[in-house]
Amino acid sequence: MTNETPPVRTITPESERVERVKVQLQTRFGVAADDIRVVRAPLRICPLGAHIDHQLGVVTGMTIDQSLLLAFAPTADRSVQVESLNFTAPTRFTLDHIPPYTKGDWGNYIRGAALALQKDGALAHGIVGVVDSEMPVGGLSSSAAVTIAYLLALQTVNDMPRTPLENVALVTRTEHDYIGLNNGILDQTSILFSRPGSLTHIDCADRAITQVQQGDAPDCDLMIIYSGVTASSLVGTGYNNRVAECQEAARLLLAYDDQPAVGDPRLRLVAPQLFEQHGERLPEALYKRAAHYFSEMERVQEGVAVWQAGDMARFGQLMTASGASSVYQYECGSPPMITLYQTLANTPGVHGARFSGAGFRGNCIALIDPAARAEVAQAIHAVYPSAHPEEASRYSIHFCKPAGPAEVL
Repeated sequence: MTNETPPVRTITPESERVERVKVQLQTRFGVAADDIRVVRAPLRICPLGAHIDHQLGVVTGMTIDQSLLLAFAPTADRSVQVESLNFTAPTRFTLDHIPPYTKGDWGNYIRGAALALQKDGALAHGIVGVVDSEMPVGGLSSSAAVTIAYLLALQTVNDMPRTPLENVALVTRTEHDYIGLNNGILDQTSILFSRPGSLTHIDCADRAITQVQQGDAPDCDLMIIYSGVTASSLVGTGYNNRVAECQEAARLLLAYDDQPAVGDPRLRLVAPQLFEQHGERLPEALYKRAAHYFSEMERVQEGVAVWQAGDMARFGQLMTASGASSVYQYECGSPPMITLYQTLANTPGVHGARFSGAGFRGNCIALIDPAARAEVAQAIHAVYPSAHPEEASRYSIHFCKPAGPAEVL
């Protein structure tokens, strides 16, 4: 029988978590307290701009006040040892021999980060570290957050600072070359550049980053609902296939207009008028992917304007429209994720809702009236556990606020 109380989770205060992860590093590795540093890498959401960063589109992001923490200290040699409070198996290797990618291994990200950094020169020191994250994995870019944490830690112990933009490129190198995920720059850019109270506006073509201040608006909460559906990586979910479909749509649209497609074409290279003129010539699946791209670009443009005006009701409507396009045009999402999205979209007190991240697993996000917290949570609980009993014991509800960028504390 399903518990009648919604599973609303409260995250441990960050100050307590920082002390906990430092104590764990001391206990597990015998590190002196004075040698310990901590990276805070916040998780991120994407209110508008779903699935278009890899097509060099314009996207938005913001971090939330829930972070991944990495306590670390330098090693005297080039060894790396990292343990997690969330996974049982430790990760150990030396910088002289970085093992290849292993499917399903949480240690892939520290290995990939080290390899990416070493392409710019050998690292003199490895790290010992302990990782902690209390938020459920999936859709909040925990992979980008942990990669950034590892990069900042390795850069700190090797006295090799990098700019945020350089770290954006290093995360891309890690995920493309080592992990094998053909994603864009939304996740790491949001985590490295976000500011409280602002919407991070990212042009993925020229990498221009702007902080868009919110206009006078009523207070809103960010609600995050973990579906219970998880996977260790987006590799193999259909993510890379969608990217390839977008690129093929771009290639065909350019060809219809007798324009040469050089390299891997992206939909940003296709004028909207060209899609209007030739879009119906595309195969159905490719038409849908392109239709999502062009409509999402329009939603981002309007979303920035209404955010600046403080019109959160309209901003929420655009989020919900983005969610619908992700389901019906981009055709991503699993049945549990779609149930969460549809329930949120039809619940009073919810300004807007959509998948967080790729939508194949993980979390949905909603912009809600703070006064409606209990009612929205109860509305989800009335539907979701019975619709997906296999996830009933795992799903959870969280309330968050916007936050700032990743940093070494």
